[in-house]
Amino acid sequence: MAVVIDTVGAASRPRHPEKANRPDQASPSKPGWIRVKAPGSPGYMATRDIVRAHGLHTVCEEAGCPNIGECWEKKHATFMIMGDTCTRACAFCNVKTGLPGALDPAEPARVADATAKLGLAHVVITSVDRDDLDDGGAAHFAAVIRAIRERCPQTTIEVLTPDFLRKAGAAEIVVAAKPDVFNHNLETVPSKYLTVRPGARYFASLQLLQHAKALDPQLFTKSGIMVGLGEERNEVLQVMDDLRSANVDFLTVGQYLQPSRKHHPVMRFVPPDEFHALEAIAYAKGFSMVSASPLTRSSHHAGEDFARLKAARVAR
Repeated sequence: MAVVIDTVGAASRPRHPEKANRPDQASPSKPGWIRVKAPGSPGYMATRDIVRAHGLHTVCEEAGCPNIGECWEKKHATFMIMGDTCTRACAFCNVKTGLPGALDPAEPARVADATAKLGLAHVVITSVDRDDLDDGGAAHFAAVIRAIRERCPQTTIEVLTPDFLRKAGAAEIVVAAKPDVFNHNLETVPSKYLTVRPGARYFASLQLLQHAKALDPQLFTKSGIMVGLGEERNEVLQVMDDLRSANVDFLTVGQYLQPSRKHHPVMRFVPPDEFHALEAIAYAKGFSMVSASPLTRSSHHAGEDFARLKAARVAR
């Protein structure tokens, strides 16, 4: 989920070479409720400097998140490990695609050090898809978790993983490292997978979340979807039911924003009152925590939401 940044036609190598020959896809003008201020505060600059100094990537930048100014002002950055190049070419995503480089064995220590420098009480770690690796990068996720635990023992850790499609034992490796939250986004409804998320399989993603919970019933599980891609309301409600059947604790719902003219178009901007209604329905279906708004993203307010999630479990 990203802001509109047209990267097509740049002088350098195209960010999305597999999309370069696609026809332009027009989206409607953004309504007022989706607009945000351009980043540039002192807090934002300080966070950017720490990220740069440690040679790290963030999904905040690579995916063009509209909340980057707000989050980085508070020194809340979401680290994207295993490089900046994804092996898949999802129609909604602004992360660069192509053949990734080798894993950096020093990256876990750098992520842990940056977490300490930022003073993060709760950190979110995500990654590009690494279908080129035998375990999909699961062992690297585990190494990052262990490094943060050693360097910042009081920091809670949330991982936002790929689907590890056809990578046997990957979920076991990540869960064994004991993150506090295991997040994997379904992204959209099943009928949109072939056009929006062609490299993934809906039920494989659902089973990953269910399997993670089965491996560690005390683990918080989380997933998110975008709306505005042409899905029907009843399809969104069915996704909620599917996630509850998989014992997922936390649901996020946000507005899809088109990264460039070569990406999937926005079919509709969903007004805030519809997000409020979806949130109420999701709570009624049994989720412990729900975040639904036009600017909701997986790691937006993740620390505050994790505290509320823990409180909801205690209350139950």
